[in-house]
Formats: sequence, C-alpha cells, structure tokens
Amino acid sequence: MKALTWQGTEKVSVEDVPDPRIEQPNDAIIKVTSAAICGSDLHLYKVLGAYLHPGDVLGHETMGIVEEVGPEAGDLKVGDRVVVPFNISCGHCWMCSRGLFAQCETTQVTEYGKGASLFGFTDMYGAVPGGQAEYLRVPQAQFGPVKVPEGVSDERYLYVSDVLPTSWQAFEYTGLSKGETLAVFGLGPIGQMTTRIALHAGVRVIGVDRVPERLELAKAWGAEVIDLDQAGDVTAAIFDLTQGRGADATVDAVGMEAHGNPIAEKVIGAVGLLPDALGKPAMEKLGIDRLAALNLAIKSVRRGGTVSVSGVYGGAVDPMPMMEMFDRGITMRMGQCHVKRWTEDIVKVLQQDEDVLGTESLATHRLPLAEAPAAYEMFQKKQDGCVKVVLKP
Repeated sequence: MKALTWQGTEKVSVEDVPDPRIEQPNDAIIKVTSAAICGSDLHLYKVLGAYLHPGDVLGHETMGIVEEVGPEAGDLKVGDRVVVPFNISCGHCWMCSRGLFAQCETTQVTEYGKGASLFGFTDMYGAVPGGQAEYLRVPQAQFGPVKVPEGVSDERYLYVSDVLPTSWQAFEYTGLSKGETLAVFGLGPIGQMTTRIALHAGVRVIGVDRVPERLELAKAWGAEVIDLDQAGDVTAAIFDLTQGRGADATVDAVGMEAHGNPIAEKVIGAVGLLPDALGKPAMEKLGIDRLAALNLAIKSVRRGGTVSVSGVYGGAVDPMPMMEMFDRGITMRMGQCHVKRWTEDIVKVLQQDEDVLGTESLATHRLPLAEAPAAYEMFQKKQDGCVKVVLKP
C-alpha cells in the first residue's frame, strides 16, 4: 500500500509499505477514506526525530471503512464506517474505568514512562503505524472505533479522531459557564474548534494569534481577536477587555513550538539534529520548550482562574513562573485527550442537521495522499492560508 513515511528531519515521503494485517484477536483493518494532518504531526516533522525511524508511517486523524476484523473485535463488522481515536485504549483497565483513556494501562508504553499508545507517534508512544495511508491496523478495535452514519461527509465526523475531543476537553477543563470569558492562545485547528465549542456554550472568547487568516476565521465565528504582532502587550490588552481582571480561563492551544523565544528555538532545533544516541538523553533530561504561549496564558488569566493546556509539550526542565502562579492561585489542567470520554457528547452535536461547529468547512486544503509531503511543508510554514489539511488516499 501507499503510505506517508518519515524519512528525516523535515523530510517525509509517500512510499510503498507492506499492507497491515490482523496481528491480535481484537484488531481490525480499515480502508482509509480520509486522514488529516495535525499540528502534533509537525512536532514529528522537525523536533522529535530522535524517536522516529526512516519508514515510520505517520498520521493519527483517520476514518474509513472496516475491511477485516479479528474474532475479538466486539460488534465491529466488515463494512462499518468508523472514525478512529488517536489514542489506543482498551476500555476496561483501571484507568479506562475512570475515564482516563489516554492513560490506558493495557497500551501504556512503560519503556518510556508514557501513557496510552498513539497512532503514528514515535517510539515513546508505541511506534504504532499511523493512518496517513491506504489502510490502517486498529488495535483494541472492540472499544476504540466510533461508528459513523452513512449519508454525511467524512469531514462531519473525521475530527472526532482528535481535533474535536481535544478541543472539547480543553474547554471542559476550563470549567467556564455561560457569560464568562475565555482567552484562546493559538488559532490553529484546535484553537478554532475550542473557540467554536466555547461560543456554542455561551462563553465570550478572545482569540490570540499572529496569522491573519486564522484571526479572521475566529472573528467570523464570533470571537474577539488580538493580533500578537500588533497588540504590543497582549496580557495588558486582555486585562483591558476584562475590567482589569484577566480572562476567567485561558487555553494554550499552541504547545512546544510557540513563536517568541529565538534562543529556545535554536536550542530545540539543535537537539533535534543530534544523532539518536545523543538526542534522546538530551530531550529526556535537558529538554526545553518554547513557552511563549504558555507564559501568556498564565499571565493573562485572572486570579483564581484556570489555565487549560491542550498544546503538546515535551520539555524536562522548563522554567515556570511558580511565584506568580502560586500568588495568583491559578489552577492548571492538561494532558493528552481522553477521546472516548467526550465522543458521546460530541456526536450528539454532530448529529444535528446544521453543522453548528463548522467541521465540514474547517479544512482549507483537500489533497491526494501523494501530495502529503508538500502539504506538510505548507502547513508548517502557514502558507497559502493553510489552517487544516485533509488527505484522500
């Protein structure tokens, strides 16, 4: 089959790889009909190369048609149309029984001290081949896949794989109620959907970014927006909009590669280019992140407010403004999304006649799998107004 493979730092290519096969009784094989490129994929594209190998198949936002099932794949049947959560969880272990599906004890990657395995996401998360391919093997198929109705476009449900539940969790973690104010830092796909979910719940949203197309998109959905490059002191601008108090909650939807710290950028870039034997220890013991977005989220929330972190971080020695956080009584909630915890609520919204969250219009680019390498570069460099890419194998 054809699949998008990692070949080196900022180098991916579509190659012929072996077709997946049933390996465990609870596996399923799906024929991929749509696969999206996620902002997290860009971390693999540049920063996390020490944990990848040439030929690794990328991608964790996938949906398709079931082609084959193992004898223990539950009620999944050949021909079912499904969307596949990006984390792989069993549904019955101690963690799963508490709704902590991203920490599933059945698929935890204990070698690296990490949580549940993820599709297409490095040795640290199980090295499970991803879904930017013609076919995908789905472990734990008795629990993971979400069945999708016929008669609607892929893109109505595709983002149940990651973008929607991650955004839903980001908003749920804020604990906000109707009429309160949320500041969202980063208006990529996660930031856009977090904004829409919050607005749908009656929350006022202030969106912060530097990319004109992203600012305009959030504004069109009803958010107030702040241009990072024009505002000067973003925190002061948010305080001005909130009676000098700060936002009731903030969301960092950016993560480890935020703009704003050129020194950290150079250090991270250098570590990413080290040979694996040196790069892995450097990341695990000395790794830092570019914290501009997180620091703004912390400084812009009101006293006693909540900072919800959905952006991915990988640093081991990141400096944090602990005195300020303690003095202001800030609550922080973060972590990989517990996808299946939120899918029932999300699907109820998606089943409405109207596309109230705009899932069918989020993608700015729909391309064949063969054009994935160029799409990665375009998405990383924010060219051609790119907000979200959907690949069609």
